Amino acid sequence: MMEQALIWKKLTEQQTHLKKMQNNRTYTILNITDLPNVDFSQIGETSENTIRKSLDETQFVIKYNTTPTFISDGTITPLQILNYSEVLELMATNEWSTDN
Repeated sequence: MMEQALIWKKLTEQQTHLKKMQNNRTYTILNITDLPNVDFSQIGETSENTIRKSLDETQFVIKYNTTPTFISDGTITPLQILNYSEVLELMATNEWSTDN
């Protein structure tokens, strides 16, 4: 019984840590035409297959903890820069989600 309590405590701590990490990330909306200029080694997504696109596929979102050089050097100009709660609101709109 004690072992289960320790496992539960560790899982809860890990979930809290992950949530804090998510809340500290920056979320940026970009034009789909900028996709070839994204260096996936600098962001949370691994490839163009893992990005979230708007329903009309004209925009996509990336997340990061440190501003990627392709943004800081002006190669790509973000359409929007959002925090965690703002991106959740955006993802719930008709442009990003369908009614299920």
